[in-house]
Amino acid sequence: MGASQSRSEGDEKVFQSETPISFSQDVVNQLSDRLDTPETSPERQSSLDAIIRSRIHSELEHLKQEEEAVRQEIENALEKENLDRERSMVDESPEAAEDESVVGRIPSSTALMGDLEEIRSKVDKYQARRDLSEYPEVKAAGEAVISCYKANLTTPLECWQEVTKFKESVAQVEQKYFKTLQ
Repeated sequence: MGASQSRSEGDEKVFQSETPISFSQDVVNQLSDRLDTPETSPERQSSLDAIIRSRIHSELEHLKQEEEAVRQEIENALEKENLDRERSMVDESPEAAEDESVVGRIPSSTALMGDLEEIRSKVDKYQARRDLSEYPEVKAAGEAVISCYKANLTTPLECWQEVTKFKESVAQVEQKYFKTLQ
């Protein structure tokens, strides 16, 4: 086994075949055509395309995961910064906390929750004013307009009488309201 390395390269042996080797003309033509055209076969091209698509898809997934990790790190850093800023605002001296003119003062989450509750109560009051239970004639006329429109989807102009009655009932309620203001 190791003796082949110690031999000199001059001992080359050539074997001559007694039977001639020949290839059919089709095989020769196919091999020469492949050498002449650098294009790949459709089967090979489709397999190459599939491999490239899978690599692109895996790289895209990898980039999405990296992007999500970076986004999460940024969110965590911002949240920590906001909490630190909020703590520093709470830790301020009582004089600075009482002074409303502190520039750049950030309200605490409890103050924000109080503001949110105040806004909710205002919205509830507004919704209560919109309640039509005090004005049954307006509510009935409005429901008549809605039912007419639903019944006449293709011909809504048929509901002109209901609309007129609704407008009249609203005008009456407005007149009553204006009289109470005077």
